[in-house]
Amino acid sequence: MGQSALFTPYTMRGVTLKNRIVVAPMWQYCGVDGFPTDWHLMNLGRFAAGGAGLVFQEGTTVERRGCGTVGDLGLWDDRFVEPLRRIVGFVKSCGAVPGIQLMHAGRKARQRFPWDGRGALPRDPQIADWDDWDVVAPSAIPQDEGYPMPREMTRRDIDDCVEAWGTAAARADRAGYEVMELHAAHGYLIHEFLSPASNRRTDGYGGSFENRIRFAVEVVQRVRSSWPEHKPLVLRVSTEDDGGWEVEDSVALARILKPLGVDAFDCSSGGISGASPIETRISLAYGYQVGFAERMRREAGLPTMAVGLIIHADQAEAIVRDGCADLVAVARELLYNPNWPLDAAQKLGGDPAFSLAPVQHGHFLHRRSVSGFTGSLSTWGPGMGAGAAPNTPLPDPPLS
Repeated sequence: MGQSALFTPYTMRGVTLKNRIVVAPMWQYCGVDGFPTDWHLMNLGRFAAGGAGLVFQEGTTVERRGCGTVGDLGLWDDRFVEPLRRIVGFVKSCGAVPGIQLMHAGRKARQRFPWDGRGALPRDPQIADWDDWDVVAPSAIPQDEGYPMPREMTRRDIDDCVEAWGTAAARADRAGYEVMELHAAHGYLIHEFLSPASNRRTDGYGGSFENRIRFAVEVVQRVRSSWPEHKPLVLRVSTEDDGGWEVEDSVALARILKPLGVDAFDCSSGGISGASPIETRISLAYGYQVGFAERMRREAGLPTMAVGLIIHADQAEAIVRDGCADLVAVARELLYNPNWPLDAAQKLGGDPAFSLAPVQHGHFLHRRSVSGFTGSLSTWGPGMGAGAAPNTPLPDPPLS
């Protein structure tokens, strides 16, 4: 792929990605009783056919009470394995590596769809297992006004939940996923334990930093015991959350989890409250969270994934080329253009034969490119432009 850094292969453990472009997990809210539908096959399939190296399935819940909405996907039962295997096979057939994000909504469970305003879902007699949809959290503190009041988890709840992560990881392996990400960001259950804003416990899972990370450590250890050694494990973290969890905490957590089998950190931010102050304190410009990935990579000494308003090919190229992150995760821009990786490869001067695309597409795209046509493609544009500053590293912490 020429001299492009974005399109160099990348290996984690026994898995090699054909390029550094990752399809971030994006909820579709289209599951039925936890099962995937044809929508999921189409949605993930088009991203795989679009040339991305790694395609993550949306957050998939490890136990029933961990569902955020009625449309969430699940892996709390063996019955889910076979339908997911069909999706995995299709993603692989398009040349991408299939990944899955495991999650538990915690106190953000049992809510309305985002286009219905989120907040607490009213009791619905059509939901047969409503009473089993128990909203739990480290402490009895709601996410925000209008959200359900969670029940503080008992030690038995914690042990059961850790085990659920492990058994879900084993099912994900049986379904054929090759990369796993654990969702420890955006105010979901693992993040709720990490942040002092949501964790007011007085036992061994609350209070000090060491106690607040205990749940995350136990989940990682249990998952790694079920997830094969040759398959990578990634952790998505809110690098800072404006609720008491700071970048320094994320760095310290990464140093602890790296020897336990976490291979990379997916660096996001915020989510511990309803409206994150981070989105007003940090300008929502191109790559507004890239500085988190750069600092985590530098200080924690493990690979990172950058995410957040990564829009243009030259912007993504600079992130990898300049050592800000090892991988770039693209989300909403892929909703706008599922073929973004193909387009990026052309703009960066690589892949003249359109080899990133399945042959059913690539053959005809290549024929057009050598036909003598002198016009420009519909997606062609200048990118961020000369002199732009796509990545702004976070300032170093003050010396104390």
